[in-house]
Amino acid sequence: MSDLSPAQLAQYIDHTVLKTDASPADIAAAIAEARELGTYAVCFSPNMLPVDAQLGDLNLAAVVGFPSGKHLSSIKAAEAAAAVAAGANEIDMVIDIGALIAGDIESVENDIRAVRDAIPGALLKVIIESAALNDEQIEQACRASMAADADYVKTSTGFHPAGGASAHAVRLMRSVVGDALGVKASGGIRTRDQAIEMIDAGASRLGVSGTRSVLGRELVGAQSSSY
Repeated sequence: MSDLSPAQLAQYIDHTVLKTDASPADIAAAIAEARELGTYAVCFSPNMLPVDAQLGDLNLAAVVGFPSGKHLSSIKAAEAAAAVAAGANEIDMVIDIGALIAGDIESVENDIRAVRDAIPGALLKVIIESAALNDEQIEQACRASMAADADYVKTSTGFHPAGGASAHAVRLMRSVVGDALGVKASGGIRTRDQAIEMIDAGASRLGVSGTRSVLGRELVGAQSSSY
């Protein structure tokens, strides 16, 4: 995938603003930048929805149970439903990582199912915080996501001290879900080389906050009129 053009690479990207001090002005600026760069989606905290700026062709994602996942399933479901009602068509939810590590896979699956049932018309991505898990736990999280009818599994919030995405985790996740689910790599993707590495490992979507740097400033600037 090393020959991807900036425009092609942009179509893998959810341009993301999840900083705790984000303002409505930051959200509007992110939407404008995402439209200029031609990303697939934007991803925000649910309390920043609805958005005032015009999305154009952008998809709108919101995070749920973020970043700890330590929320009641009923609260995650309500948060997801509220985000969809406010305009989101994609939801990125965080599972209870502690329950997974403790081996309570049924609880994890039920947690995902609660959100799935609350947003039947929206795309559901499940954040498993892969850097905090061993390989067996990553596989279990992927299988629980499949059993609960999620659409994607996603590596990371980007907030966990264990780290973000790795090519190893993406490759393992893809090996479990096959073509049944998408795989989103997020957390620590700051360069084009890292982005391409994740795609080569099996990622079908990328969560990126520094999108302009990943795409290449000079390359994007030279083509910005086509976005």
